[in-house]
Parts: sequence; structure tokens; C-alpha cells
Amino acid sequence: MTNDLIAKAAIDRRLAEIITPVIEDMGFELVRVRLMGGKTQLLQIMADRPEGGIEVDECGEISTAVSAVLDVEDPIIDAYTLEVSSPGIDRPLTRLKDFEEFEGHEAKLETAEPIDGRKRFKGVLAGIEGDEVMLNVAEGTIGLQFDWLSDAKLVLTDELIREMLRARKAAGVIDETNFDEIETESGSEED
Repeated sequence: MTNDLIAKAAIDRRLAEIITPVIEDMGFELVRVRLMGGKTQLLQIMADRPEGGIEVDECGEISTAVSAVLDVEDPIIDAYTLEVSSPGIDRPLTRLKDFEEFEGHEAKLETAEPIDGRKRFKGVLAGIEGDEVMLNVAEGTIGLQFDWLSDAKLVLTDELIREMLRARKAAGVIDETNFDEIETESGSEED
């Protein structure tokens, strides 16, 4: 059963059922799938490596494989455009393990129903306990049932960017010899 943070609508859940095995066979994980309306529907698929760090050409390979399966299964009636992307640095948190993996980072969480009169929570992820997501907010640490969440994403911070770059460098994804030197001016830093 797919949690609705990965796939919200019934069609998204059907698509997730079709797409997940294809993506997993290729060594990736489905982070999120959304079919968006419009003149031409947009099917957005977010995928990643289990250890993080997916490349542009790998998104292309996933797109080709997923297109082939969707042509056979044909779950979408109208014409659509397929977009496969990486989760990005300020990624959506869609699986319980994401909340554990990104412990210590700032996140925005939204619940489907109000909890003590509020639906939006911003704080520092404090891991998981059972099926509760722990969040350090101004009032202290709160626990939110994973099933209560309707949306969750990391907040883009300097610390998060630094950690992502460190992780990608350690994984050998970033090769610094390919970068041109960037000259920076020293001086007072404006906020």
C-alpha cells in the first residue's frame, strides 16, 4: 500500500503501482508521482537512488523505461507529458524513512486535519518513533502520526546544501576537476 505522500489521488496510486517495479528494477526508488491537470496533463515522477544522488541521464533512462510500460498499461486516457526529475535539495519527504534520514534538518510539515487548531508545522526533524514523525518546534518536541501528514518537505538551508554537497562528493558524484575556478570578492557579507 502506497502512502498518499508518494501518490495522493487514486490515479496517482494506480500509476505508482505500475511505475514502482520498473524504477526499482533499475536500482532507483519512487519518491513521488503526480498527474497534474491542464491543457496537456503533466505526469511528474520524482525518483532517487536509495543512497541518494540521481543524474540527469539516469532520469532520461527512467523516462524511456516508464514510457514503454505506460504505453502498454495505458492508465492515462488523455495525452500527457512525462517529466522525470530528482527530488532536489529541498526535497519532499514522502516515506517514513525520509524523516529518519534527514533528522536534524529543518522541515515544513502539513497535516490533512487540524492538530490542536493548526495544520502547518515548521521545525527540526527529530527522527521517528514507531509510525510518528518527531519534530522540534518552539514549544518543544511534538509527534505527528505519519498517516496524518498531507505534505512534508525539507527547508532549503545553507547547512542542508553543504551536507548534500559533502555527500555527493563522498559518493564520487562531484568531480571538482571539472569545475572552473570561481573568483570571489572578499568583503563584508550582506544578509
